[in-house]
This record gives sequence, C-alpha cells and structure tokens, in this order.
Amino acid sequence: MLFKLSLKNMKKSIKDYGIYFLTLVLGVAIFYMFNSLDSQEAMLQVSNSQRSIIKLMIQTLSYISVFVAIILALLIVYANNFLVNRRKKEFGIYMSLGMGRRQISKIILIETIFVGIISLLAGLVIGIFASQFMSILVAKLFEADMSEFKFAFSKAACLKTCIYFAIMYAVVMIFNTLTISRYKLITLLNASKKNEKVKIKNPFLSILIFIIGATILGYAYWKVTADVKSLTKAQMLLPPILMGITGTILIFWSLSGFILNMIQLNKNIYLKDTNMFILRQLNSKINTMVISMSVICLMLFMTITILSSSLALRNKMQKDLIEMTPVDLNLIKTANLPERTINRYGKEVIYSKEQIEDSKLTILQTLKNNEFDVTNLKDIVEIPTYAIDDLTWGKTLGNKLDEIRKQYADLQYETAETIVKVSDYNKIASLYKIDKYNLEDDEYIIVCNFKSMEELRNQSLKDGTKLEIAGKEYKPKFNECKPGYIEMTSSHTNTGLIIVPDSCKLTNEDKEKQLLVANYNTNSEEEKEKIEEIFTDENSTLIKNLTNKGFEIDGNTKISLIQSSVGLATIITFIAIYLGIIFLIASSAILALKQLTESSDNKQRYIILRKIGCSEKMINKSLFRQIGIFFMVPLILAIIHSIFGIQFVLKLLENLTSDEELLPSIIVTILVMGGIYGAYFTATYLGSKNVIKEE
Repeated sequence: MLFKLSLKNMKKSIKDYGIYFLTLVLGVAIFYMFNSLDSQEAMLQVSNSQRSIIKLMIQTLSYISVFVAIILALLIVYANNFLVNRRKKEFGIYMSLGMGRRQISKIILIETIFVGIISLLAGLVIGIFASQFMSILVAKLFEADMSEFKFAFSKAACLKTCIYFAIMYAVVMIFNTLTISRYKLITLLNASKKNEKVKIKNPFLSILIFIIGATILGYAYWKVTADVKSLTKAQMLLPPILMGITGTILIFWSLSGFILNMIQLNKNIYLKDTNMFILRQLNSKINTMVISMSVICLMLFMTITILSSSLALRNKMQKDLIEMTPVDLNLIKTANLPERTINRYGKEVIYSKEQIEDSKLTILQTLKNNEFDVTNLKDIVEIPTYAIDDLTWGKTLGNKLDEIRKQYADLQYETAETIVKVSDYNKIASLYKIDKYNLEDDEYIIVCNFKSMEELRNQSLKDGTKLEIAGKEYKPKFNECKPGYIEMTSSHTNTGLIIVPDSCKLTNEDKEKQLLVANYNTNSEEEKEKIEEIFTDENSTLIKNLTNKGFEIDGNTKISLIQSSVGLATIITFIAIYLGIIFLIASSAILALKQLTESSDNKQRYIILRKIGCSEKMINKSLFRQIGIFFMVPLILAIIHSIFGIQFVLKLLENLTSDEELLPSIIVTILVMGGIYGAYFTATYLGSKNVIKEE
C-alpha cells in the first residue's frame, strides 16, 4: 500500500520533482564524465610524458570530486528540504487519518529511493555518452593519435558515482526521517497558512547598511586591483576575501529594506500593471533569503571568474608556446666550475678534475666526447653568457633601488646579472627570428619579456642609469627594456639580459654558462621523436655517459615544453570547468527550487489577481518579471565582483595571461552560463506557470 501511495504521490508531485530531478541527473552525469577519463587513457597514442600528465590530471580530478560530492550533497539536502516543506499539509492529513510518523517516513524513503534510482540511471546514461566527447576533447588537447579510439565504459567511474550518490541519498533519507519526527500535527496542517516571518526594516537603517556594504566592497575591489602590489603573501588575501563576503551579505540584507520604499515614491512605476505585486513578492523573498542569495552570488562570481580566467590562461599559454619555442633544442652548461662550492641548500660540493676540465669545453665538444652523433643536429649556434660579481640586479636599478626595495623586499638584489655580447645575441635572435640590435662602444641594452620585472627595470633606464662593466662605463641606448630572450621557455620568463658591445673586455674567467641552440636534422616527426629520446630518455647512451661522469647539461626541448605546458593548461581548464559547472548548477537549482516553492505557496494570491480582473497574459508577464529579477539580482552583483576578480587574476598572472585572451574566454563563459542558468530559468518559469494555473 505504501509503495502504491508513493508512486501516486510521485505522479502528483512530478512538477515539484522536475527541478530536483534535473539537478540530480546533471550532477550524476557531470560526476561520471569527469571521473571516467581513465577509460580512454590507455587507448590514446601519446608519449610517456603526456601519459603521465593525463594520469596526473585524472588523479587531480578524483581529489576534486570529493569536494564536488560535498557540494552536491549539500545541494540535494537543501533541495529535498524544500520538497518536504511543500508537502507539510499532505503529511498532516496522513497523520490525521491515523498514519504514524514511521509510515510517513517510509513513504518518503520509497520516493527518495525511486527518484534516486531513476536520476542515477538517467544521469549515468547521459554521462556515458557525454564522456565519449570528453575523451575526444582530451585527445585533441594532447594531439593524440585516435586510431584506436572506441566507445568506452568506465566501471571505476560508474562504481564511484553510484557509491557517492548512494551516500548522498542515505543522508537525505536520514534528514527526512529526522525532519518528520520533529513536526507536530497542528504544525503540518497549518503549514500552508503559515507565512515566513518578515521583519519590516527601517529604510534609513537599510540605506546606511547599503552604503557601508558598498564601501566595504569598494575598498576590497581597490585592494585587489589598484593596490594589488601590497598583496605579496597568501595570508594578505584573506582580508579582501572576508570584506567581499561581508559586503555581499550587507548589500542583500539592505536591498529589501529600501528598494521597495524608493520605487513607491514613483507612483507611475509602482502602480503600473502588477508592479506593486511583483515588488512586494521580491521584497519578501530577498528579505528571507539574505544568506542564500549571498552564497548564490558568490558561487556565480566564482563560476564567472574561474571559467574566464582559466580559459584565458590556457589560450595565452598556447599562444606563448608558439612564440617561445622557435627551435627544437636548448642546452645549457655551467662554465668554469671551481674545485668546490656551496650549493643552494648550504652543502659543500666538490668537483672532480674531469668535471672542471669539461666545464671549459663547449657543449658541442662535450656531446662529441660522449658518443653523440652531431649530424643529428642542424642550425647549431653556441654562445657564452657572462656574469661578474660587481654587476647585480641592485646595481642595474641605480638610484631607484631603495624605492623598489621598499615595494619588493623579497627580490634577490645581490644576484649577478647575465651579460651577453651583442653579436652572440644576434646569432640567437637570427635563428629565433626575433629583433636584432646594434650598439655603440659605450652603450648597453636590457632585453626582457617578464612584464613586472620590465616595469621595474624601466624606472632605472628612464633615469639613464650608467653601468660599469669590465672597467668601462656604459650608458643605456634606450630608456626602456626591449623584447628578447635567449633560452626557450613555455612563457615570457626572461627577467632581463644585459646586452653589451663586442668590444666589452669580458674574459674567459667571466664566462658563466654555455648555451647551445639547434634544430633536429630532419623534417620527419618520427625521426624528431627518436632524436628527442637521446636528450630526454634516461636510458640513452648520451644521458648514461653524462651521468656516469657527473657532467651536468641542462636544457629544454620544444617537444617536452609543449607537452608539459599543454598538460598543465589542460589540467587547469578541466578543473575550472568541473568546479564552474557545479557551482553554476548549485546556484541555479537553489534559485529555481525557492521560486517554485514560492509560486506554490502564493497560488491563492494569483487566484485573487484573477478575481480582481487580471488577465492570464498579465499574470504570466508578472510571473516572468518576478522570476527574471529574482535570477538577475545575484547575477548582476556576481558580474560586478567578477570584473574586479578577473582584473586581480590578470595582475597576479600578468606574465601568463593578457587582456587580449580574455574576450574569447568571456564569450565561452557567457555561453556556458547562458545555457545552464537560462535552462534553469526557463524550467522555473514554466514550472511556476503550471503551478499557479492549478485549481
């Protein structure tokens, strides 16, 4: 009997369960999708380094899934609470007819299990098919060979999803049982007549609180944008974050206290159509949902900021990779090793005679001496770089040093600058196809592409800071840094190179490093991979010989830089999309469920509107406006937060992203948010429209 009653209740309450069911299905599908990447990983034809990155991404997403599960669990409990409250009167009637609390709990238990099984199956089916597209996306991002790609099902992801959601449903069942056991019969029977207590706020106090909240937010915005340089440590970010949260709560607390009063002053607006009804309904809702609206706003803010920033970061990293990897190979070797030195960990290092002798040779000679066939390389350029103790970062900053040190106390101002002769630099620049430079005998140039360091150096260059190098004074040719670099990296990380004339009397003892730049002597991708392994595989003859002799040759290859950077960018993107969509679903679902509950509770009010002469078109228009404003209020404040939040991220990662990459990512974010947020808005409007039509 209880089973049949539960099924009838399910059919009768299908409109109430619609948003709840949609949320569960989306949650299950997304959870499965992001945990099923391992199902295709073995079939993708990728390199070992790429495979390790994909495994790292899968492992990272599995940790993130625990956090996501907690968010979904809270959301499901919250949504279920609305459904239980909606049916208080129904449960009261059951109790008045002699049904005990235990039997009512069993009815809810059966309904929860039924909804859970259907949503789990539907979500898994959607997730299984959608995960195939996710696997294709991963393959495309890693440029993997998809010749062995096929439809795949992840048993591990399916089992994990079932376990996590079973735990969530169990929590919901316990919550429902405890909730029903608390209610008295009179409370349940009068539930529909009992309105939420709404305290009328003093409009003057509300305006004051609004001004205080806006001021707090304004100061937080200023701290993370104009004064971002003061936020040099992680703990310094806590005050602006707390101010943002506090300001948001104060804004929502104060809104319902004065917006209605302000609009009432304009009779043309207030008395037009059903505006009076709409405004009072919204005033009541915002008044009773201050914390909920604040949480929703902050989740929407995180969604916008995370998605926009991560996509912009990925686009910029891909663009930088093309620019910063112009050749196949960079090798670096320390020159003029001493007999002994102290490493960065404070330990003494003693070098052998063989190591010291090798440090005086060029990299090309070292490669030849260790059984490397140099015909594997072409376009070979090898140059020395220099460093002298008298020329440090602090010296090149000139009179601006004390001023800059106050702002950036943690910089290593005693670090020796790297010096390169202009003809050597131009050899590299010619191969890299970047700008070459000319110098007079008494001039120097600083080339730099690390934005924040460039700004610091430009301060001293504008002052015309002169440098003494190898016994001669040099003046800056330009009053600003010029773009350039000599070492391949995945992004703009050159903090500065001092370019001096060839006539500069630097000696062999001043040599700091040797830099070799070259391309692989083949146009075949397969052959390039084979040459690549000589420099990256620990089992290659070259690596073994160098390791056995203690010779240290560092460097980067184009292939390894691209693979590692693409992997990092992909991990960031996937985590951002995962969290962003979950936050978005949670925000939308809470708003939708609250509005549907309100529509059901206010059904009598809509009947009164019909009785006083309002047409269905007017009532539907009123409902649409009410829901639209209800959905837009937290979104508008979230967008304002995001404008400053994204600026903060751009300043924090100024060397890794830029304004140019932001527009495409914002467009993608708008499309994603428009799709999910818009779907919930539409479902809420249609659901509410059906609810208020009921007789």
